[in-house]
Amino acid sequence: MGRWSRLLAPLLLDFAGGAPENGGRVLDVGCGTGSLTFAAAGRYPRAEVVGCDIAEPLLAHARAVNPEPGRVRFEHGDACALPYPDGAFDLVLSSLVLMFVPDGALAAREMARVARPGATVAATAWDFRGGAVYHRLVADTAAALDPVAAAWRERVQRAPGVRLGDLAALWRGAGLSGVRDGSLTIRMDYAGIDDFWGALTRSGQFGSFFRTLSPERQRVIADAVRAAYLSGDPDGPRSFAATAWAVLGTR
Repeated sequence: MGRWSRLLAPLLLDFAGGAPENGGRVLDVGCGTGSLTFAAAGRYPRAEVVGCDIAEPLLAHARAVNPEPGRVRFEHGDACALPYPDGAFDLVLSSLVLMFVPDGALAAREMARVARPGATVAATAWDFRGGAVYHRLVADTAAALDPVAAAWRERVQRAPGVRLGDLAALWRGAGLSGVRDGSLTIRMDYAGIDDFWGALTRSGQFGSFFRTLSPERQRVIADAVRAAYLSGDPDGPRSFAATAWAVLGTR
């Protein structure tokens, strides 16, 4: 998801508002390969920026490409049990992570806990139901062909944060004040069906699900998704709108 996280990162930083006072410390929860972490480091050149993730392979990649290892760090940690003391950060961010965690409410409370009093806590999650064309193209096509895929689609669309008002409810439940939500939209541009299909199946929720299917079911779904992508036109570039819900609140 780093390809799209890079496009969404500056929009989340704009939404979150001003820079931490006197440089400060910024935390990116669920940093992955560092798209938002690096964007925050560029936006706030006086800040210490920490990316935290549970997946060591993603952290290893982020560390390998980190141009400022003194000011920007990548550390192992669970979003539901952040390894930091109370009030340790002046800005806490998380992008496209909450829909993957086992307990969204606990993760929201942890993000609030590690923010200092008065700090902003902001996050995004894909609007899988109504705002992610790429997701509906694949998920609806697969669900129409396979009951297992239909059950997967239902689980994904019930994940924390993906429905209207979910993020705001999580933030209020975490005790944050001045909660404000909205939406952020990017364009997902693909060179052709191979680019589209490869991006979906190499990683992410659909890729993980797809690899559990038999080769025959994989072939059936892949052929149907190809037809849906082409929609009667020759193969080639496509551009799909993708909207994420966004939320911010104050500790």
